[in-house]
Amino acid sequence: MRAVVSDGRGELQSTEQPMPEPDFGQVRIAVAAAAVNPVDIATRNGMLHTGAVPEGTIVGIGWDVSGVVDAVGDGVDAPAVGTRVLGLHADATSPLGTYAEFAVLPADATAVIPDGIDTVEAASIPLNLLTADQALDLAGPVGTLLVTGAAGGVGGFAVALAAHRGWTVTALARDTDKEFAVRAGATSVVGSIADAGSVDAVLDTAALGADALAAVRDGGRYVGVLPPAVPDGERDISTTAVSVRHNGARLTQLLELVVSGVIEVRVAGTLTLDHARQAQDAASTPGVRGRWLLTP
Repeated sequence: MRAVVSDGRGELQSTEQPMPEPDFGQVRIAVAAAAVNPVDIATRNGMLHTGAVPEGTIVGIGWDVSGVVDAVGDGVDAPAVGTRVLGLHADATSPLGTYAEFAVLPADATAVIPDGIDTVEAASIPLNLLTADQALDLAGPVGTLLVTGAAGGVGGFAVALAAHRGWTVTALARDTDKEFAVRAGATSVVGSIADAGSVDAVLDTAALGADALAAVRDGGRYVGVLPPAVPDGERDISTTAVSVRHNGARLTQLLELVVSGVIEVRVAGTLTLDHARQAQDAASTPGVRGRWLLTP
């Protein structure tokens, strides 16, 4: 099968790989699409090769996947072969990711794609939606929340999820994204931290660090999405960052919010696997909205 990998030196390699076989508790997915995320670009540029894996090690690219279950390992009762699924491949050091014709995931990292969600578009959901959901779990009791990067991949989902949970959400976004942020559930949309006022918590998907911390009241909470970029706490503010985990059961629940229209899925464009680098370059364009997807 074809798969895209990288040695962390800034390039992607399209390779021929043996067909992966599902081990105990795993499923193999015939890939319909894989999403292009910032972590994929960081991996290509050596993020893992500064400590997680030795320099020059080949690693797979891609976390998000959607497709159809093609084979199952021992111990797997569901999902069955032929089922449409999406899932999160959270093993960043694996030699194969989801930029491939077939991907192997733990069965409990997948969720059945319900009617009403397109199989290809579903690939844009798992990483960003689970990150937003798990970050909100860290944000403390429901109150007032500032979401930075509120029109981005994680931020857009976070605004909708937070509003659904009962938070009063202020969205930090451009004027051109105001309509989207309000539609997602933001009570107000601001263009600068200075306009945000004081909030109980901030979900800093834009990684503004200390600047975002300034909007949090004394004793509040800061939640980031990049652990190295978390600022030191001050004024009794607790600071932390989310480290996303796969969770198929939770994904199943969250997909109900997608089908009902509470959460809006956005796709920037679709390219074939042979154009993975072009898709990453397009995804890096300032102001891009929605995820670029790769199809085999």
